[in-house]
Amino acid sequence: MNATTDAPARHLLVVDDDDRIRELLKEFLTRAAFRVTVAPDAAGARRMMATLDFDLVVLDVMMPGEDGFSLTKSLRARGGAAGATPVLLLTARGEARDRIEGLSLGADDYLAKPFEPQELLLRIEAILRRAASRPSRREPVRLGAFTFDTERSELFHGETLVRLTEAEAQLLQRLALNANAPIERMDLASQASDAAGRAVDVQVTRLRRKIEADPKNPRYLLTARGVGYMLAPD
Repeated sequence: MNATTDAPARHLLVVDDDDRIRELLKEFLTRAAFRVTVAPDAAGARRMMATLDFDLVVLDVMMPGEDGFSLTKSLRARGGAAGATPVLLLTARGEARDRIEGLSLGADDYLAKPFEPQELLLRIEAILRRAASRPSRREPVRLGAFTFDTERSELFHGETLVRLTEAEAQLLQRLALNANAPIERMDLASQASDAAGRAVDVQVTRLRRKIEADPKNPRYLLTARGVGYMLAPD
């Protein structure tokens, strides 16, 4: 699993408030041919991510101050490639509801403590393989006859620009940057200061009228029952 000699080392950010675990992970992952940067908390991670690009973030959930769930949510709300950085959550909370929460916020995988370092390494490698096989997040998202430019938040039908309200564009961008992953309805609503979520439902209905051949039986903008909404591009 060592990196090839002519390829740059893949850069990981390890975020954990436990000094011992943080340093052990840095040593182990460095030996596995990764470039490793560490941070003791979410604030430190934010500073690192503001100046450096990472191939993957290994993130502890239970930290003083801002926790890993909140940081994952914030990361996924960012646009461009930075917002698509893979995240592997580490936590002593192994209950199903916690795994579901982490994954619904956009984490790529979830590993409960205590864990075997070799399992962590295998999961990291698997996530990076999946990320490498996905189309670039900067490429337009294709929805049948429509394409959505995630960088400019613009929707086209063929070469014709389709008018979107600002709220519709923001919602479609958030869904497109997390394509094929359901996003909680109230999480989407929080971005629009929509406490009840009704505005999100209205925006989804309007977007379906614009991109779906049959808005009542959508192919692309889907309802994830019990969770929220999901965009499923071609």
